[in-house]
Amino acid sequence: QVQLVESGGGLVQAGGSLRLSCAASGSIFSINAMGWYRQAPGKQRELVAAITSGGSTNYADSMKGRFTISRDNAKNTVYLRMISLKPEDTAVYYCNAQVVTTNFDVDNYWGRGTQVTVSS
Repeated sequence: QVQLVESGGGLVQAGGSLRLSCAASGSIFSINAMGWYRQAPGKQRELVAAITSGGSTNYADSMKGRFTISRDNAKNTVYLRMISLKPEDTAVYYCNAQVVTTNFDVDNYWGRGTQVTVSS
């Protein structure tokens, strides 16, 4: 079993910043890509940013320049630094990881999400 636990969400004023963390634990041999997605009320879940085990990153266009994804492979943890937050960034943010388990299965895992609310 593999668990992903997000933290760092909360309420922030427009223009503020937050740093999300997601720690993976359990039967992990290695982790390939890790990423952050978000889902606003009434909308589909969308990619925010992703990072490979080698550190290559990919961002949704609307997040470029404001959000920074990073990871600590030794800690199986991925981070999302968000600055210049806007009310439209309000959503539940989910962590995702493609994990190679100790059984050498490759599976996709999700965290339960952390709420980010940006007030105007």
